[in-house]
Order: sequence, then structure tokens, then C-alpha cells
Amino acid sequence: MNKAILYLHGKGGNAHEAERFKSVFPGCDAFGLDYKGCTPWETKNEIVAAYGKLAEKYGGVALIATSIGAYFSMNALMDKRVERAFFISPIVNMETLILNMMKCAGVSETELREKKEIETPFGETLSWDYLSYVRDNPVVWNAPTDILYGENDNLTSYETVSGFAKAARATLTVMKNGEHWFHTEEQLAFLDRWLKSVTQ
Repeated sequence: MNKAILYLHGKGGNAHEAERFKSVFPGCDAFGLDYKGCTPWETKNEIVAAYGKLAEKYGGVALIATSIGAYFSMNALMDKRVERAFFISPIVNMETLILNMMKCAGVSETELREKKEIETPFGETLSWDYLSYVRDNPVVWNAPTDILYGENDNLTSYETVSGFAKAARATLTVMKNGEHWFHTEEQLAFLDRWLKSVTQ
């Protein structure tokens, strides 16, 4: 049987982005998932269901995920058999990211616990339930993984992503002057070259 690729987009992305990866994996069928949830506990059910359908039909399932899609997919699939994972600008430590956003917004844990949800000036909603879930459900990721990271990523520090890569025994490639969102012609060309190099 052929292998399948499951693609999980980042915030503001969509399932159609999976199309660009089909040429890199000619022997695989690529499927993007437009998950509806916006929390790890909501998206977990959607991702597990999508994975299950592919696992029944195909001989193996690999994963490509971008940004928060990487966190959602690890939260959902860390107990499943993922043949290989390719993460682009992944959120690998959600607790650190939330705490950084709280610091930027001047919000304390006590305040968030009392108010449950707080809107920030930069458009994100801080949630006590979200932070609590992240702490109560730590990600332990063991699938063979390759990571692409932009040097100027403004959401995840190099120390955070390199620490994750070391713990997960993943390869880490850094694009000089790259951003969190790989979207320019130069960045997308780098992404394509990276994917081809790690799949050879």
C-alpha cells in the first residue's frame, strides 16, 4: 500500500497548503486537515479521527505540520505510530509561549486564574483552561522528526526549539534570516529544498 502524508496547518492556514508537498513525496498521497477546533483538546479528536482513517487505508502515515499545527498534532498523536514527522516553525513548548504572552500583556497567573479569559492588546485571548490543559498534558514526542526553523522566529526561541530537538532526537535546520511564517519566494524555495534534502 502507498504511504499517506497528513498535513496540519498553522493559524490562518488551510488544508490546501498540502498540495505543495505532493511533488516532494511522489509515492505518497497528501491530505490536509482543516480542523475546526482552536484548543488542543478540541483538535485532538479531529486529528486522531483523520489519522485513524488514513492508518486504516494506508501502509503508513507521516506528518507535516506548521506552527501551532505541530503542537496540536503532537498532543493528539504522541501515542500513535507516526512513521516520520516534518515540522516547520513548530510550537514545541506551548507553556513557555503562553507565559511569554502573559508577560507581554502584563497578566499574572493569579489574574488569569480568577478571570479565566483575558483579551490581549495583540489580538490573542489568554485562557486559564488552556494553560492548565497544557500543564496537565505534557507532550512526549518520539517519532523520527525533522525540524525547519527560521532564525528570526518571533514565537519560539532557538534555545527552546534546540532543546526540544535534542530531547526528541530530531534534526534541526535553521534558515538564516528566516521568519516564523515561511511565505516569501526565497523562504518557500528554502523549505522545498529542505524537505527534499531530509527525505533523500
